[in-house]
Amino acid sequence: MRADRLVAALLVLQSRGQVTAGELALELEVSPRTARRDLEGLAMAGIPVYSQPGRGGGWRLLGGSRTDLSGLTAAEARTLFLVAGPSAATPQVKAALRKLVQALPSSFRSEAESAAGAVVLDPSNWDHGRLPPPRHLDALQQAVIDAVQVKLGYGRRDGQRSERIVHPLGLVVKNQVWYLVAGTAEGQRTFRVSRVRSVERTDDAVQRPQGFDLAAAWRAIVTSLDERRAPAAVHVRTDAETLDILRYMFGTRLVKGPVGADGRIEAEIRGHSEEAVARQLAGLGGRFDVLSPPGVQRHLADIGRTLTAHYGDGKEPAPTAESARGHG
Repeated sequence: MRADRLVAALLVLQSRGQVTAGELALELEVSPRTARRDLEGLAMAGIPVYSQPGRGGGWRLLGGSRTDLSGLTAAEARTLFLVAGPSAATPQVKAALRKLVQALPSSFRSEAESAAGAVVLDPSNWDHGRLPPPRHLDALQQAVIDAVQVKLGYGRRDGQRSERIVHPLGLVVKNQVWYLVAGTAEGQRTFRVSRVRSVERTDDAVQRPQGFDLAAAWRAIVTSLDERRAPAAVHVRTDAETLDILRYMFGTRLVKGPVGADGRIEAEIRGHSEEAVARQLAGLGGRFDVLSPPGVQRHLADIGRTLTAHYGDGKEPAPTAESARGHG
């Protein structure tokens, strides 16, 4: 279920004490079947929600309609915010989480707020395939929530193992691959959780940078990695129709820029090299203008001359050894 609906369903249960699936469906603007599935999902996740069958029945939150949500244990509140946190990207969800935090008992509030900011969900692709949760994910998650430093055993790419004290700041899941963002003696670092070999808690508190925001930190990490993976930046100007084609070709490696007075649009395209981008662009012919760098313009001109020499004036291309064998 979507985390924003999870939070909304709990707030409805908190305010009304009891609802039917139909009533919740009207409130959340979903089908009764979806509302029922959401309520069942809450119960399966360990939240104290139960169904009362029969006339006058419905779904209840254990503890009734008390505004402090005292039916939630500390562990259940933490679980709720760990689930909801990754989807809290919209103002509506953030507002719902803030309201729910204020409804919790004060003894749970700090831990719930930590859990809400402990995880980021990045839906864009880097890797592929379904992977089981890493072995030490729960321990790292709890260290982030408790804000304690850990001694991290880590398997490097070269096969060597290292150990260091880190300050866990948050966890990010990108296409089912988990990453730990942590402070170290050398500065902020990102660790792939599947390479973590051991986690040993310490008694020392995490030193959290002033104003640290996990989502913003992850965006900076992704931008830096993308620039390293695709160091060539090519600037083009084109029309809206061709821009859609370029988006399909380059995906997230294309960033739309300003629209000119003539309606043509500027965009930045990133690639492994200037020549690689030129080769991809060549198939679009003259439907765009390359603004920079000049190297891409030269590569496109070279491609054009090669094609003209091969196919110009409607002449048949010279047979290759492979084509000659095919006619033998």
